[in-house]
Amino acid sequence: MTRVFSLSVATLALTLSGISLEAQARSVPPRTRPDQKPPAAPAAPTGPTENYWVYVGAESADLLHRVRFGPDGTRVEKSIPIGVEATEMEGPHGLQISRDGKWMYMTTGHGTPDGKFWKYELGPDTLVGPAITLGWFPASIDVSPDGLYTFSANFNLHGEMVPSSISVVFTPTNTEVAQTVTCTMPHGSRFNAAGTKHYSGCMMDDLLVELDTRTYEVSAKFSLAKGKEGLVQAKADEHAGHVMDHKVDNSEGHGASMTSTCSPTWAQPAASGSMVYVTCNKVDQVLEVDASTWKITRRFSTGVGPYNLAVTPDGKYLLVTLKKGAGFEMIDLASGQSVYREKLSTTIGHGVAVSKDSKYAFVSSEGVGAQPGKVDVFDLVNRKKVGTADVGQQASGIAFWKQEPAKR
Repeated sequence: MTRVFSLSVATLALTLSGISLEAQARSVPPRTRPDQKPPAAPAAPTGPTENYWVYVGAESADLLHRVRFGPDGTRVEKSIPIGVEATEMEGPHGLQISRDGKWMYMTTGHGTPDGKFWKYELGPDTLVGPAITLGWFPASIDVSPDGLYTFSANFNLHGEMVPSSISVVFTPTNTEVAQTVTCTMPHGSRFNAAGTKHYSGCMMDDLLVELDTRTYEVSAKFSLAKGKEGLVQAKADEHAGHVMDHKVDNSEGHGASMTSTCSPTWAQPAASGSMVYVTCNKVDQVLEVDASTWKITRRFSTGVGPYNLAVTPDGKYLLVTLKKGAGFEMIDLASGQSVYREKLSTTIGHGVAVSKDSKYAFVSSEGVGAQPGKVDVFDLVNRKKVGTADVGQQASGIAFWKQEPAKR
């Protein structure tokens, strides 16, 4: 009897031990073998978590469009007719927004008289005061960091091949306070980060022009012509005599000199420092010019027809629109290498704007004839096109407005 009881107790102990081990095994995650990878973590969402807004002009439709990109996709949120007379095409071309996001400044290249400056209050998108007349075909525009002045390049697309100018407007009163003669067909109006210098390119003269924003005067002219790179000190009368000899090729819409070797269409200062990036539209290059030493420090090869430029706020990438190539390109400024190039949704690439967090680029392309213009959105982190919106014909100037967390 005693022996049987002892065996029963032992059997019960083993049974209880087995139950305990089984329960323990269920509570501890299974171990992985040395050659077995742990389970992958759930993928982080790659789409936008914020809403982003840009404004874009449609030059052949006399419309401004407010475009929103966010978790719900890309769409035109609002369209604003511009102009004074319904029977006359004004042609919105250049757009820029003040840093506080309150005001948008626009240039129009057509109408009577040819070329005006307009100011809008953003949000309600209402015109502030009447438009004022600038030079012939004011194209690119930029606003100073303090918001008090705009500088517009009077491109003079339809006029004689004579030196044109940069118009300076005092924004609180919409008053033109200076019109500084620079060169033939100035384009690509941009301030440096400090707001002390202004840069533009001259398509017909192969020049990069620097203005002192305190005096509104030309402080330097730099030749971009092949074999003649360097500072130049041309007198106005000599310059005028030179440019009258130019032959013009209008096959690209915006004419290019048959004798030019660069044909700069844009000048974009770096996010900080003295570097200025200049498109050589004619030879598919972007030049990096050190404006403190006035030397060309690097040349970046691009796709066909580099046209407009932007630099990401974090200073990492140079963004390039390809006009003839109908594309968008990213250049890594640390390595100097092109890291991404993609076709746009329609032909004739035009403007580029970048979000303040350096995550997204917004690119306008014109299309031809009755085709709608397009705004493409590019994810700069994952390097892919993530959105497209149809806008009015001949989409041109584009400017980033703001970003906000998306409401859930």
